[in-house]
Amino acid sequence: MPPRSSWKGYLKLSLVSVPVKAYTANDTAEEIRLNQLHADCNARVRYKKVCPEHGELKSDEIVSGYEYTKDSYVVIDPSELSKLRLESDKAIAIEGFIAPHEVDPLYFAGRTYYLLPDGPAGSRPYALLHKGMRDSEVVALAKVVMSGRTQLVLVRPIGKLLAMSVLTYAKRIRDLEPFQEELESLEVAPEEDRLTQTLITASRLGEFELDAYTDKYADELGRLIQMKIDGQEIVAAPDLEEPKILNLMDALKKSVAQAQSASGKRMAPSTDGGAKDADEKATG
Repeated sequence: MPPRSSWKGYLKLSLVSVPVKAYTANDTAEEIRLNQLHADCNARVRYKKVCPEHGELKSDEIVSGYEYTKDSYVVIDPSELSKLRLESDKAIAIEGFIAPHEVDPLYFAGRTYYLLPDGPAGSRPYALLHKGMRDSEVVALAKVVMSGRTQLVLVRPIGKLLAMSVLTYAKRIRDLEPFQEELESLEVAPEEDRLTQTLITASRLGEFELDAYTDKYADELGRLIQMKIDGQEIVAAPDLEEPKILNLMDALKKSVAQAQSASGKRMAPSTDGGAKDADEKATG
C-alpha cells in the first residue's frame, strides 16, 4: 500500500480535470544518517535558536521575515500568502505537450512524484490521458503550487503511472557560455576519432538495468559502522595505481583492447569512422 500522499488536487488539461494524489518517488527510508557529536565525550550536539535580546526561543515564537531595508523587516505569514492564490492553484495545470528530448536532464531538480487518481471518478480520465501521452510519445509541461511555491513540472507516463518531476527554472541554471570559453579549440585527428568511436562502440552496455547499481557510499558506510560496533580494526584497502599513459593514441589503443576483451567482442575501426566486428570484416 502506498504511503501517505504528500499533495492532493487536480491534473488539469483544458476543461478536463482529473482528481489526483501525489506520492513522493524519492525513498530515503534506507538512508544512513550521522549525528554530530562532541569529540571529547560523544554527547549529541544540540542546536539552539537564540534571539540576541531575549535568549533561547521556542518554535512557536519564530516567524519568517524579509529585510527590505537595513535592519527593517516585514513579517511574512504563509497563511497570508495562501490568501493571494486562486482555487485553480490547487491544480497541476498543463501548459501543453512536448517531445521528451526537449527538456535537458540539466533542468531536473531531483524531486519526482507518482500521481494516482483520487477516487473512482478520476480513473477513466487518468487512464485516457496516460494512454494518449504514451501513444503520442509526448510529455506534459505544467505548473503547480507545492511547498508554498509555483513549481514548473514535467508530467510523463512511467509504467502504468503518470509521474511528475519538478524542474529548475532556466534563470537558476548557470549559463554555459563562460565555461565553454575556457575550452581550447582543438582539431581532432581522423585516427583519434576512429579509435574513440571504436572505444565507445566496444563499451556499449548490452542490457542496462539501473537497479543493478547500488549506492557504494551507503554500502561502505554501513560496513564501517558494523565494523566499529564489532570492535574490528579499520585497515586501509590497498590502492593499485594504474600506470600513467601520457600518449593519447597509446591510451586509446589500450582502452579499446580492454573494452573489447571485457565485452567479448573483437572490434575493428571502419573507414567511415564507426566500427565493425573483426570477424565480420574478415569475411564480409
